[in-house]
Amino acid sequence: MTADARETVLTLLESRLSNGTICPSEVARAMAYGADWREAMPAVHSAVDRLLEEGAIRLSWKGQPLTSRTGPYRIGTGTAGRK
Repeated sequence: MTADARETVLTLLESRLSNGTICPSEVARAMAYGADWREAMPAVHSAVDRLLEEGAIRLSWKGQPLTSRTGPYRIGTGTAGRK
């Protein structure tokens, strides 16, 4: 399921403007296919941690950058993921 979460994060980010962000629950909801989206959150968090390590994404909260996934956060395209 983590691979699905990774692809879902990247796909959702591609649909945003270059500086747009997505919510982790948005990723889980996209993966849930009508099931309880909360069950997908561990896979989303795991994928986010890996993508962050790779530099493919960046995290922020209320416009402030985050260095790790703690508390609420938004996901944006990282420096390695920019074209």
